[in-house]
Amino acid sequence: MARTPSNMLPLGTRAPHFELPDTVSGTVKTLENVRGEKGTVVMFICNHCPFVKHVNPALSRLGKAYQEKGIGFVAISSNDVINYPEDAPHLMKENALAEGYTFPYLYDESQEVARAYNAACTPDFYLFDRQLELVYRGQLDDSRPGNGIPVTGADLKQAMDRLISGEPQSEAQKPSIGCNIKWKES
Repeated sequence: MARTPSNMLPLGTRAPHFELPDTVSGTVKTLENVRGEKGTVVMFICNHCPFVKHVNPALSRLGKAYQEKGIGFVAISSNDVINYPEDAPHLMKENALAEGYTFPYLYDESQEVARAYNAACTPDFYLFDRQLELVYRGQLDDSRPGNGIPVTGADLKQAMDRLISGEPQSEAQKPSIGCNIKWKES
């Protein structure tokens, strides 16, 4: 199992625009469609990665809880589906429904959005404020498959809670660790 860390996009970076198909609703979503009143979580995930499978229940719980608090959520898969067919859009929809996602699960076929966000791994998390400026990037929490630490979402939850309450963000932001994004061969 590869252990690729986040690239840690610089804080203050403006959220890159996107316009991608939502595999669940069949509609096209943009950053403007999915942004929340108080902030927006953009996460890069996929179906087959054991790191994502490990945190999926927490993603569903956090999405439900924090969407009610004004945080927009969106998941994006940018993997090469030719070499990783389990990440195909029709299977993304099945996975989103099975996991109970309350947020869009978008397919980035060109991989341009992953490149714009400098995404490196799945899962990779980005939290933007109401002005769409990056305030947190990195891990969900310290749990990894097999390390015995419970999945709590503590790091992302703390960042969202601080954003909602207007508190400054912690400067201690740890990179996420996961499978590398499956880039297409050029």
